[in-house]
Amino acid sequence: MKKRLISETAFTILMLAAATAISFGFFYLGNKNVANITIVYTLALILTALYTSGYLFGIIASLFCVIAVNYFFSYPYFRINFSLSGYPVTFIGMLAISLITSATTTALKQQRQAIAEREKELAEADREKLRANLLRAVSHDLRTPLTSIIGSSSSYLENSPELTEEERTELVANIKEDSQWLLNMVENLLTVTRIKDNDTDKVKKSPEVVEEVVSEAILRLKKRLPDIKIRVNMPNNFLMLSMDPTLIEQVLINLLENARVHSGSCEPIDLVITEYPKYISFTVRDYGKGISEKQLPYIFEGQQTMSETADGHKGIGIGLSICKTIIRAHDGMITAANHSNGAEFTFTLPKEKEDLNNA
Repeated sequence: MKKRLISETAFTILMLAAATAISFGFFYLGNKNVANITIVYTLALILTALYTSGYLFGIIASLFCVIAVNYFFSYPYFRINFSLSGYPVTFIGMLAISLITSATTTALKQQRQAIAEREKELAEADREKLRANLLRAVSHDLRTPLTSIIGSSSSYLENSPELTEEERTELVANIKEDSQWLLNMVENLLTVTRIKDNDTDKVKKSPEVVEEVVSEAILRLKKRLPDIKIRVNMPNNFLMLSMDPTLIEQVLINLLENARVHSGSCEPIDLVITEYPKYISFTVRDYGKGISEKQLPYIFEGQQTMSETADGHKGIGIGLSICKTIIRAHDGMITAANHSNGAEFTFTLPKEKEDLNNA
C-alpha cells in the first residue's frame, strides 16, 4: 500500500512537471495561446487519473492545473490574480472541467476494475462447480467397481473349493476388468493435474502434428481394447496445431472408448477431422443407441446416475467432465448430440498465429 502511494505521488508530480515544462516551451517559443496550454494540462490530468487510484490525486492535479495556468501563463505573470476581467468565470469553468474529467476517468477505471473482478469471481465459481461435478462423479464411479472387486474377491476366497474352473476364471476376469477401469480413471485424474490451477487455467501448448497425436491416441487405446475398430477421416494436407498433446490424446481416448463401451454397438467408430479457417474440429461418431434426451444436457457435468449409465455399472461422467476441462483450457468447445444412427461428440481447437504461419 505504501509503495503504491509513493508510486502514484511520484507519477502525479512527474506528469504535472512535464506538463508545466511543455507549456513553458509553447509559451516562450511564441505560442502564447492559453487554450493550447490548457490542453496540455488536461492531458496530464487524464493520465494522472488513469494511473492513480481514487479521486485524491485527480482533484489535487485539477487544482494545480488551474492555478498553474493563472500563475505562470496569465498576466501579470508569476502572480495569482483573480481580478482580471472575466477570469473568475474562466477559473471556475476550468476547475469544473478538470474535476469532471478527473472524476469521470477515475469512475471509468473503477468500473473496469469492478467488471474484471466480477468476471474473475464468475470464472472461479465455474471452476468450483466443475470441481464439485468431478468430485461427485469420482465418488459415484469409484464405488461401483470397488464394490464389484470386493464382492468377486470375497466369493473367490470363501467359495473357491465349490467353484468350477470356469467360475473362478470369470471372477478373476471381473476383478481384472474393474481394476483396469479404475486404473484408467486414475490416469484421467492425473491428466487433469497437467492443467495449471491459476487464474486462467491454461495449458502449455506447443505446435504438434495432428496426425501424430491421433495415431498415438489410437495406439494407446488399442492396447486397452484390441478389438476396437476406428475409421479415421481427415484432410490430406499437413495439419499443425498448438496443443498439449498428452491432454488431447486423453480426450480422444476417452471419447473413443465411450463410443465403443457405452454405445452398445460393435460397428466401427468414425473419427472425422475437419479443418476450418480459424479452428480444427474432431468428431467421434458411433452407431449405437445414442444418448437419452434426459441425460444429454448434463453429459459433461458428471451428473449421470447409476441407472442412466449405458453399461449398468460404469458411469461416463468423470471422463467427459475431464474432456470438458481439457478442451476449455485449450480455448476450445466440446458438444454432444444424437444423429440418426447413434451419438457423436465434437470438440474444436482454435488455430493460433503460429498455426496459421505453419499452414
